[in-house]
This record gives sequence, C-alpha cells and structure tokens, in this order.
Amino acid sequence: VVTSANVACGFHAGDPATMRRVCQVAARRGVVIGAQVSYRDLAGFGRRFIDVAPAELAADVLYQIGALDAFARAAGARVGYVKPHGALYNTTVHHERQAAAVVAGVRAYGGLPVLGLPGSRLLAAAADAGLECVQEAFADRGYTPEGTLVPRSEPNALLTDTDAVVERATRLAERGEIVAVDGTVLPSEARSLCLHGDTPGAVAHATAVRAALESAGVAITPFAA
Repeated sequence: VVTSANVACGFHAGDPATMRRVCQVAARRGVVIGAQVSYRDLAGFGRRFIDVAPAELAADVLYQIGALDAFARAAGARVGYVKPHGALYNTTVHHERQAAAVVAGVRAYGGLPVLGLPGSRLLAAAADAGLECVQEAFADRGYTPEGTLVPRSEPNALLTDTDAVVERATRLAERGEIVAVDGTVLPSEARSLCLHGDTPGAVAHATAVRAALESAGVAITPFAA
C-alpha cells in the first residue's frame, strides 16, 4: 500500500527485534525505509518537547540512523531518508538550533535526504547543508492557516473519516492544495504524502488513498531509492 515507511528507531517507540522485523518486511516488499528520529522519550511517545543541547541532539540523531541502518542492511536494504517524529518534527519548524542539530546528525551519517514540513527551519538548514530536501504533506492531520499542523491537544487535529482523508490526498495531488481548518486554501508543492500508522482506521485510509490516486492517474512512487 505504501511506498516508504517512517520507522521508529527506539527512542520514541520500537526496539531491536521490532526494528529488525520491520526492515525485513519492508525490504521484502520493496518499501523504502526511513529513519524516524525523535527525542529520547519512550514514555511520551516522542510527543513532548525536550530542551536538549544541540550537540547531544545531533548525537542522538546520528545514533538512531545508525541503529536502523544496521537492521536495514542486514535485510539487504538501507535507510533512504530521515524524518523527525512528533515534538521534534514540530519544534524544528521554528527552532533554529534544534533544526541545525538534526541536520548535523544527518550530515554526520553521510547526507541522507531530509523529509519535513514546507517552510520549516529544518528544510532550510538541510538545504544550506547541501542535503536533499523533501517537502511533505499529511493526509490525516489538520492544518492551521499558517501551514503548520494543528496541535494534537486541540480540536480538528486529526482526520479520521476515510472520505476526508481521500479528498485531502486527491486535491493535493491534482491541484497542489490543502484546506486548513478555517477553510484557508494553502498551496503545496509536497512530494510526499504521510499517513500515520496510529490514526484510527489507518490501513483503510491508506488503501483508499492509493486506490483513489491510481484511479485518477497519479503515479505513486517513492521519493527516495
């Protein structure tokens, strides 16, 4: 159903056995493996801000990529890109030092593509570092008029209706638009569309989105090899 998978690297979820099993399945099915790096926050599922020192954060990012890549290579694949998770993802939209720290960790591993929110400090820092930047959009998350994600603690943060998720995906693919929670139409040049695995009905959403896009003649391919 999906072309790439954002895999938790043990800091917000996952453990060695799970990471290895997921990499084996992804490799067998031709799904690109992405390192979903996060704060060191298993208890909070990585959805709480942590004021970590930049050097420590860069090392944490490097550690997580390396751990997942070991399992990916053991399965005959490799990590194809990096995407922050949860609070780290949202923080690096505006936080210069943490965005730079994430990029430093990625560069230390050899310069993988970085997946992030359009207009974020993360993608700006990645571009400055010469890394490939991939803009993404979310099929199952609410957007503010400013183009950021509605915090999960607020109403309309999550889209759980399959028809709404499919409409978001097809409008994005065909018209390059996302509608914010207040009705504002946001232009988008996203190259990747994300669906969360823990959203209620996630598999049904993903299956319906793929079917709708294929029916519309939209080619579905991974952005990373």
